[in-house]
Amino acid sequence: MAAAQPVLRSESVVLPPPPLDLPRRTALFLDLDGTLAPIMPRPDDVGPDPRRARLLQRLHAAFDERVAVVSGRDLSNLDYILGGGVKAIGAVHGLMRRAADGQVITREPHPGLADARRILVELAHCERGLLFEDKGLSVALHYRNAPGCAEAVIEAGERLSQATGLVLQLGDMVVELRTPGADKGAAVTAFLREAPFLGATPVFVGDDLTDEDGFLAVARLGGFGVLVGQPRPTAARYRLDDTHAVARWLEGLTSPAELGIPA
Repeated sequence: MAAAQPVLRSESVVLPPPPLDLPRRTALFLDLDGTLAPIMPRPDDVGPDPRRARLLQRLHAAFDERVAVVSGRDLSNLDYILGGGVKAIGAVHGLMRRAADGQVITREPHPGLADARRILVELAHCERGLLFEDKGLSVALHYRNAPGCAEAVIEAGERLSQATGLVLQLGDMVVELRTPGADKGAAVTAFLREAPFLGATPVFVGDDLTDEDGFLAVARLGGFGVLVGQPRPTAARYRLDDTHAVARWLEGLTSPAELGIPA
């Protein structure tokens, strides 16, 4: 019997917390900001954390290295924050991907990024609370510290997308213009075609709208998504309240008993 096609729910529903008794061959795909690390006022405020590094090491051992981080951040920044402890990484929303064997697959930056970069930098200079971020394959303008600028920033993003052909990516208090191509769902799908992820049941954990692509992908492939944060329309099947709840759940997954592995 064919599996039902996953759908993005049009309204918020009450979702239970994810189970600890996962299939023996499960692959974990984890977002960073808002999932493994709390959202901070500035992206640079997130740095290495020994407790997170130890948790990721235990997860790698428990899941036979079937653990990947899939984030909007660039690859070098993710390596810095994660202490180089994660081999498989999907960066810039999947536009750059490092396989578990170390091979890096990336796209060429879109030529429209030059104009978008110039205009977003100018906007950031006009308002003290706006923060510009350059990821190489995309550019972003954060308005978390200037929420009153939200409408103007989003409108600027929409116009730039239409003028340049860049993909407009709306996130948590950020507008991003990125090179067309893979998204987080495509990155997950690509990982699952390769060792050590091949044949595993995928689980994607994330908080942002950009993570919906990951939720949809794992649902199509027989797995499930876990939404982090407040209830909202989502394709995820389960939910956790915050990054602390994520850490507690992941720590529970490192127990041999929970994974059905003899102690």
